[in-house]
Amino acid sequence: MKLGINGLGRIGKLTLWRQLALKHFPEVVVNVGRPVGRSLDDLLQIVATDSTYGHLGTFLHGHRGGRVIEEANDTEGTAVIAGTPVRFLRTQRNPRDLAWRDHGVRLVVDCTGAFLDPTTPADDKTGSLRGHLAAGASKVLASAPFKIRNKGLAMPDDATTVVMGINDDTYNPGRHTLISAASCTTTCLAFMVKPLLDHFGADRILSASMVTVHAATGSQSVLDTLPKAGATDLRKSRSVMNNIILTTTGAAKTLRLVIPEMAKIGFMAESVRIPTTTGSLVILVVNLQSDHAQTPINRTDLNTLYKDAAEGPYAGYLAYSDAQNVSSDIIGYPHAAASIEATETHTRTAFTRIDLRQLPGLPEQLLTSLATPVIEVPVTQAVIYGWYDNELGSYVNMLTENIAHVASKMV
Repeated sequence: MKLGINGLGRIGKLTLWRQLALKHFPEVVVNVGRPVGRSLDDLLQIVATDSTYGHLGTFLHGHRGGRVIEEANDTEGTAVIAGTPVRFLRTQRNPRDLAWRDHGVRLVVDCTGAFLDPTTPADDKTGSLRGHLAAGASKVLASAPFKIRNKGLAMPDDATTVVMGINDDTYNPGRHTLISAASCTTTCLAFMVKPLLDHFGADRILSASMVTVHAATGSQSVLDTLPKAGATDLRKSRSVMNNIILTTTGAAKTLRLVIPEMAKIGFMAESVRIPTTTGSLVILVVNLQSDHAQTPINRTDLNTLYKDAAEGPYAGYLAYSDAQNVSSDIIGYPHAAASIEATETHTRTAFTRIDLRQLPGLPEQLLTSLATPVIEVPVTQAVIYGWYDNELGSYVNMLTENIAHVASKMV
């Protein structure tokens, strides 16, 4: 089976790197959608070098490095990279025009970020994920969360969101043709939340919120630019090199798709962009109902919980660290969705006073039978930090596993 990659941005390029390292597929076909530079050699130079992760040869072979690109053919758009034949398509941008069928590609990972609405028909003139299916693909993985533009439409039955290690058992190869691999932030957050749900249950998590301190992305401006007509967020046009920029994240909404229990919990998610190339941080705040006021939940309890999860059911996905890390320490390593910064886990327990008279629907007879309508509940507020490499180390590794998972179930 050949793999198709649509888009050669940050995620597309690093997905290609991972496939060249793992050799899950005998051939990879990459759609760039337009000419690059003066010839294929210029495109291959971009493929072989990276300002964040270094040279492809070093990535594949360590300190030995060495040349990894051979047999480049500009006319055919082909090359052999690290022993794997790679074909580059450089003319069409609309997925329906990519002729995957002619190239023998049945599985496509779309890394453009441009086609995320699973309800858009294949023949849409602006392009669609379903266009890949019309062009001959059997399955399409999107490297970002689905975004349905028409809020009145439901998620199609053949579309699903999968985070490996969390809900990959819900993937039905007989029904699902469009699969979203969620986002880097949602992936990290899922592995921070799931151990809490496993241990405490949704009923004891009274509320939660998160902020991701996130590295810059390619959608931001290097220097200040004029916003587009109708733009509502003027900060998106400000220089990513010089600013801390407040923005939004859809992590809370997407999290409910992979962990349905989160629908029971009041949850908010915010995002702050900072001037780094990769290496991000989720700061998770949860309010937990303690069982006993005399023995409240403490940081040791939570760190033990995460350490056990990292060594047990979520080994390979969740990492636990007692070190004092900074963002550059997480770049490219570990190969995990999230790494808990245990030195910064904090808790504080206090009594929350609840006036039952303010709760709607309680029978008057019940209220009058109580000695006092005010009760005190022990609530522990916890702050948990989780690192993630939003590009290669965390997200692309997880996406690669998702690709292999889907491919393994294709007939």
